[in-house]
Amino acid sequence: MKNFKHKFYYCFILLFTLVSISCGNDDNGNSGSGETSSITSSSDALIFADTEINDVSVSQPITLTITDIETEINISSSANFQISTDNSTFSDNITISVEDLNNSQNIFIQFAPLSVGDLEGTVTIENEEIENIIIEVSGTGLDLIPTIALSSNQINFEDTQVNSYSTSENLTLTLTHITSNTTLTTSGGFEVSNDNSVFSNNLVISSEDISDTNVVFLRFTPQSIGDLDGVLTIENEQLDDDITVQLSGEGTPVIHNYQTFDQERVAFGGGYTQTSVQNFTLHDDLTNIETIKMYVQLTCPTGGCDEWDVFANVKVTDPISGERLEMARFITPYWNDNSQLERGFEFDVTDFKSLLTGTVELRIRTECWNAKGYEVSIDFDYIEGTPDYQYYEIARIINYDNGSAAGVPYGTSHDKDLTKTITIPSNAQSTHLRTIISGWGEAYPSDNDGRRCAEWCYRTHNININNVSTFDHYLGPLGCASNPVNNQAPGNWTPDRAGWCPGMEVPTRIDEFTNSVAGTSIDYEYYFSPWVVNSGYEAYYPISSFVVVKSDTPITRPVVAD
Repeated sequence: MKNFKHKFYYCFILLFTLVSISCGNDDNGNSGSGETSSITSSSDALIFADTEINDVSVSQPITLTITDIETEINISSSANFQISTDNSTFSDNITISVEDLNNSQNIFIQFAPLSVGDLEGTVTIENEEIENIIIEVSGTGLDLIPTIALSSNQINFEDTQVNSYSTSENLTLTLTHITSNTTLTTSGGFEVSNDNSVFSNNLVISSEDISDTNVVFLRFTPQSIGDLDGVLTIENEQLDDDITVQLSGEGTPVIHNYQTFDQERVAFGGGYTQTSVQNFTLHDDLTNIETIKMYVQLTCPTGGCDEWDVFANVKVTDPISGERLEMARFITPYWNDNSQLERGFEFDVTDFKSLLTGTVELRIRTECWNAKGYEVSIDFDYIEGTPDYQYYEIARIINYDNGSAAGVPYGTSHDKDLTKTITIPSNAQSTHLRTIISGWGEAYPSDNDGRRCAEWCYRTHNININNVSTFDHYLGPLGCASNPVNNQAPGNWTPDRAGWCPGMEVPTRIDEFTNSVAGTSIDYEYYFSPWVVNSGYEAYYPISSFVVVKSDTPITRPVVAD
């Protein structure tokens, strides 16, 4: 009985073990087949933006979530839609092999309409392990719209002399669905070209020459002075409306330029002198010259410029009297030149028109007192236009202008003649006075503000006509610290002087008579504001003054008598 029980026990244990092993094997063997194969899509419908036929829309992505798929996936699109796995190469059918499958797979769909109107379609995802997945897609196909797009709708040209032409400007036309000729026309002094060589007011881009982008060239050809506007009009029969480009530019006068002194060295010592006198040939026909500008450019010689601010001027020789007449005066900068100004100091010397024609003798002078000095270049612009009057004449009234100490002594008695009688020609239609004055010296007594004469003291001097104070000349601050020629350190250039600044033109003072005073004689006096200099000090006013008459008929010079 005991053995029987033992045998029964062992049999039970063996049976239990076999059953347990069998159950364990069954669980391991069914682990794969227990999961469900599936593909899900992030979207079941896509709507695309309106797209022109034969064009494609921006693509839209969908994400496929793939679970336990062991066979390839086929994806196809119906007409008007395309698919891709890389958002680059699109087609209507793609296959994703088992080796390329990912748990998350991006698919890109784009709309490629072949006809006009509302279009619908499907993207079908097929796999033998699942039911087909259908994604609804739709969009509207648009008819081809011809367009011409421009790189700019407005072009502003550089200032250009009349009867010449500007640098050309490019304009790019992007033509889309254009199959017929395109005509371009210009107005208002502007021209167009397709090769930047031959320009005209009309250009045709033929249908045979059309490309996606067409570059044309435009230029400004002003026939008159002033601000000018024009239009480029672009026409094509496929467009509902013409396209316009606004064109603008400023026509500037014709300018005849003459170089005279060219880096002429003026200094004191070292073989150089303070002055240079030379003859030059200038413009010979003044009929249509409206303005004459003179430019004085200073450059530093090797070794540097004069370290002081000194008196300097430019004179023209009167061929009749032999006198040298001061056209312009300037004060040199401390230590430097005036290269900060594009063309140097600028002066309007139109008043000397009658002397600035043909062969002309010019003199430059700088009151340098060392061998450094300056290299001086002078050129003239004869600017065409309509002169205010056809004929000019000029006569010297007073000229104490050969240097700072050659001026009129201030505050003391002197022998300078400041009173004249001027007879004006009977056909004068315009009469004015032209004066240049600047003060020199630091004499006492100083003014209440500490300013000493005549460099620093502010004064108002007068021109008396027929014993009546008629014109005032205020010698006050000019804003020296704002001078663009500001590279004058360590010189004392920023404080205001009385009517001038270091490194600046001395102002030319123009006084117009309210009537021409034609055919009359007038008494002229230059009257200095009263002041008395202390003994042992000196102050000076270098001054030149001229009378200028104009007429539309030939005119003689005014007569100036002591």
